[in-house]
Amino acid sequence: MTFAITPQLESILDPQDIITKEKINLVWQDRIKKSIDDSCFPDYLLTPPDIKSLSNTVRVAAKNQSPILPCGSGSKLSWGGIVSDVNLVISTRKLNQVIDYAVSDLTITVEAGTKLRDLQAILKPHNQFLPIDPVYPENATIGGIVATADTGSWRQRYGGIRDLVLGLSFVRWDGEIAKAGGKVVKNVAGYDLMKLFTGSYGTLGVISTVTFRLYPIPESSRTLLMIGNAENISTMAQTLLQSGLQPAAAEIISPSVVKSLELGEEMGLMVRFQSIPESIEKQSQQLQKIAEQLSIRITFYQDEIEKNLWQQLQKIIRVPNTNLALTGKIGTIPSQGINWLTKFTELTQDQGWAMLNLSTGIGQFKLDLEPNLGILKQLRLLSQESRGFLTILEASQAIKKQFEPWGYSGNALPLMKKIKKQFDPQNLFSPSRFI
Repeated sequence: MTFAITPQLESILDPQDIITKEKINLVWQDRIKKSIDDSCFPDYLLTPPDIKSLSNTVRVAAKNQSPILPCGSGSKLSWGGIVSDVNLVISTRKLNQVIDYAVSDLTITVEAGTKLRDLQAILKPHNQFLPIDPVYPENATIGGIVATADTGSWRQRYGGIRDLVLGLSFVRWDGEIAKAGGKVVKNVAGYDLMKLFTGSYGTLGVISTVTFRLYPIPESSRTLLMIGNAENISTMAQTLLQSGLQPAAAEIISPSVVKSLELGEEMGLMVRFQSIPESIEKQSQQLQKIAEQLSIRITFYQDEIEKNLWQQLQKIIRVPNTNLALTGKIGTIPSQGINWLTKFTELTQDQGWAMLNLSTGIGQFKLDLEPNLGILKQLRLLSQESRGFLTILEASQAIKKQFEPWGYSGNALPLMKKIKKQFDPQNLFSPSRFI
């Protein structure tokens, strides 16, 4: 197969866009090895320079029945299930152009390989931003962020990725380009493609462009970190939810995270207000009064110190420290968030860190050392009992082969299989990633 597909790839891509497995650098080798089954390694890492060549590359792959692993910069390539029998890794990292920027309408369309860091730099002079704070923010590409639904703490105010995507285009299994939403009228098969492709992990097609809803950069920002026992933090959280206060971010953090921040050993609640200074001051005072009534300690953060605090939070909870570390995504009903974190702390002792969004109950966790299966099973059961889920993102292949990363057995599974077959009849994209 390699002999047959090589001249076809060379006819549509320049030599610098075709990297053989012998010439793939160590960083990419490591990312790819973590994401695929040990029994195979792709023959090529391909980097099409534009959407037309991306389309032609997928068409050649389909013609040769050569499975594809799509990605951007590869920073989250190893998330989720282990991919099998892949012959080509196709990176969209060179697709980094701005297609359309309607400043007055607060919308922008960019190619999928655009890095979030670069996009924010384009928006900043116009006093606008995209309220997404994913893991690996320096390297994360727009396509990868959408494909993994990787938002962060701004979810509290602005919603998740699916709430920010107005339209997208993608390359189908046959190399054709399909478009939906935004300024485009045409849709495909009646599906809401923006929501369908958010969190699809490269299993339905290769995202080529995305249109986003933008927001003005807030005039001012302040974070309040409140620390107390679980019962008082729970009361504080419920009071905040029922109040008229409007935080931009609100995260309940486990005692281990508070300890890592060197601020104590109790439960924490981080609340971020972003608005005009007068509004922030008024809301902060209201929250401070409630905290004082509950004997909750409160610390204020602003400017660079505040920015560093949220960056530190990401590293503590979402970035693995070793090859044995495990990261995951969790969900519970919001009212069970404190209970979940309390039991998580009991099970993991000083080897686990977690946070949960106040209003949605969606959060992230990390286990520092390779966990035993018993702990993982208990954590998943705990999430499911709270009408939620537990998904393994980064972990060793040994863990993923023994503990199914998704853990989903709901009645929508047959529908998911049907959609996969309809969008990818040859099982070309990321085979085995989900099922």
